[in-house]
Amino acid sequence: MRVILWITILTGMSMNALCAAEAGAAEGHGMPVSPEDLFTVFGLPVTNSMVITWIVALLLIVFARLATRRMELVPSGLQNFWEWFVEGLFNLFEGIMGRKLTLRTFWFLATLFIFILAVNWFGLIPGVATIGWGVETEHGFMVTKPLLRGGNTDLNLTFGMAILFFFWWFVWAIQTNGVKGFFLHIFGPKGEMKGFLRYLMIVVFAAMGFIEVISICFRPIALSFRLFGNIFAGENMLEAMATMVPALGWLIPIPFYFLEILFGLVQAFVFAVLAAVFTLLDCGAEEEEIVEGHS
Repeated sequence: MRVILWITILTGMSMNALCAAEAGAAEGHGMPVSPEDLFTVFGLPVTNSMVITWIVALLLIVFARLATRRMELVPSGLQNFWEWFVEGLFNLFEGIMGRKLTLRTFWFLATLFIFILAVNWFGLIPGVATIGWGVETEHGFMVTKPLLRGGNTDLNLTFGMAILFFFWWFVWAIQTNGVKGFFLHIFGPKGEMKGFLRYLMIVVFAAMGFIEVISICFRPIALSFRLFGNIFAGENMLEAMATMVPALGWLIPIPFYFLEILFGLVQAFVFAVLAAVFTLLDCGAEEEEIVEGHS
């Protein structure tokens, strides 16, 4: 059932992007599915989406350094905002996973949320995906190779973040349960049973464990395609609104920009919270802490 659910989510969330790409190709415009190579470094291609991620990472590092340069007991300015933001994220994850597991994983999950949010919003800056090389058409100049492209409209980035999370999820699960406990958590029987029923349930839970392994393997795929599909579809929607009526190309997309600002926040929230939930599901020792805390 869980495998079917993930396949459904994966397919549904990526259909927006595929439909938008097909529609754009049919009409002669629209963002291509693959990013464009700008130049090479030591023989490795650098794409227009990679440049965005470098810029965002640099800006986040500079902002964090400025906010924490002169730490004060009574924070103000950037330090006050940064502490409020980080504390809010910590309380969010603590409410999901409990304090102990949050202390172990917060550094990664918070970084994921902040980076995805910043990349999503940076992709909405005027000029991103609209300035670059192109050709003259009967409807005016059409950009065919943008200088900059939203980072999360590149499946390489979203899948890379999902795979990185999958690696740390495995590390945290082993740290929490141990190697033996990790495999027992997936394949071992649950509950107290005796006699023939116990041996029967061992076989049943072992079979369910193989299904669980397939479900776990689908997690990074579902995470990456959901983020990529929704952000890619949003970028194409903005371009479609801007070219629908050329004379009003500056006005029609404005309401959709506000929608995409909210959408960028939601997608960062969903990615980070799903990562937290997946971590909680397979770190069984932490669940007892949450139950005791609420009781």
